[in-house]
Amino acid sequence: MEDVSDLAEYRPLDGLPIPALVVRADRVIHANPALLTVLGIGLEEVCTATRSELLARFVPQDRSWLEPLHEDFQRGESIPDTLWMRVRVAGGQERTWCMCRGAGPRPGDTLLAFRDAEGEASMRRLTEALAETASELMRCRDERAVLETTVEALHRQGFFVTVMLLEGDVLVHGPMRQDPVVVAAAEQRYGCPLQEVRIPCSSVPHIAEVFTRRKAAFHHDFHRALRHFNDLEVRARTRSSDPIIRALDAPIYVEGEPHGLLSVQGEALTPTSAATLELFARHVGAALENVNHHRLAASRLEELSRLQAERVAQERLSVLGEAAGVVAHEVRNPLGAILNAVAVLKRDKLGPVGSSAVEMLEEEVTRLDAMVRDLLDVVRPLEPRPRPLHLGELARRTVELFQERRQLGGVRLSLEEEPDLPSLCADETLLQLALENLVRNAVQSSPSGGQVRVTVRRVPEGLCLTVEDEGPGVSPADAQRVFEPFFTTRTTGTGLGLAMVRRVVLAHGGTVSVGQRQGGGARFALRLPLPPAKVSGGS
Repeated sequence: MEDVSDLAEYRPLDGLPIPALVVRADRVIHANPALLTVLGIGLEEVCTATRSELLARFVPQDRSWLEPLHEDFQRGESIPDTLWMRVRVAGGQERTWCMCRGAGPRPGDTLLAFRDAEGEASMRRLTEALAETASELMRCRDERAVLETTVEALHRQGFFVTVMLLEGDVLVHGPMRQDPVVVAAAEQRYGCPLQEVRIPCSSVPHIAEVFTRRKAAFHHDFHRALRHFNDLEVRARTRSSDPIIRALDAPIYVEGEPHGLLSVQGEALTPTSAATLELFARHVGAALENVNHHRLAASRLEELSRLQAERVAQERLSVLGEAAGVVAHEVRNPLGAILNAVAVLKRDKLGPVGSSAVEMLEEEVTRLDAMVRDLLDVVRPLEPRPRPLHLGELARRTVELFQERRQLGGVRLSLEEEPDLPSLCADETLLQLALENLVRNAVQSSPSGGQVRVTVRRVPEGLCLTVEDEGPGVSPADAQRVFEPFFTTRTTGTGLGLAMVRRVVLAHGGTVSVGQRQGGGARFALRLPLPPAKVSGGS
């Protein structure tokens, strides 16, 4: 058999710096020294081995699809000129190679040239991962989720990542995935967690240029670049024994304004992958803009819902006002006549049965008269006459009033008042009415022996008065309707008291809400604003 490997046509391949070989049918005819060195094999061993043996030894992961592809080629079918495969090199490591196919020196020969494409394979994997993450980012609905998803995706690709957020002229640490040893060293030097550290932008010289040019800064030697920074964390993260690590600082812009930096470090970072990460940082900014737009849309939708609810409530009150006028005229007159008749009957000497019937008649008529009065209170226009008022004193008088009238029915009523509360400007009569309705509702909802607690305290919005009971509480569904006129969950309730509370509070520019009391029961919170001078003075 002729030793074709000695023929002159193949000598030029020996001078190529890239691995190459010539194949004829199922045999290797020639392999250059670059290939033999990378594979750690001799020329004679390569030339005597079969195609299946070589694939099993050096391309085990991709053998399942390479062999059928070679058989298609032998049958004259068209196959790609460029293929990607995982090749097992000397030492047992596997690397991604790109194989390019061409015509050999002699008819029937095929020239195969290989180049190490590990960097390109990493780039492809990075691009695929970032494309998948970009889709996930657009589904995030808050900033923290966007940034956490970003750093986690990059960390899975083998990078250390930190998001630095811009606050004025300083940078603060956002979500990160960093070497724990580096983080511990930096926190030891700062004396506090990194999230509490504020780094002036002036201590990181290239940051201003990054934001001004809106272009990322790529560092071929991250640790060498850090030595020029005037910051404690920099000295903590820089050691002379550290390997050369590349880094990228890509700006994140939101609504056209600088928002922060996407800082990425890693040995596998290349200028090509850095360019991809810079584009990805722009997508992170777009995802944050998307979060802002969703938040704004939700806020506007909530405001629209509130305005619609107020419009419906106003229209309902308008209808109720007309009905209340009819009720006041058509019902109160007969009620007055009945009460007069009751007074006459009570002067006569009646037996036990008759006296009991008259008392019951008087109670029911009085209850109907109170219901008509409450209805008129709910629908009549409120015109508050504000004057200086101490909410704590008003709450004390209300509690004492219930205790004097013996309207508690075995329920304990207590008051907790924060000291040195400021005065507010409000209509005392209306607030007294609202507070009485709140306390009465709590007492009626509580079991005998239960406790109703009234609390008055200072809050950022002004003053907050809460009434808590130990009753069955208010379900989330009922909480949306509990302040509507005529809505009640009690068989004996009119559904007008809490509606009146809401009207009084809104007339004073405040808010009223209901929730669950810790341990069971309902918790009503009434918030009233302070005069501007009181608010500024308190802050």
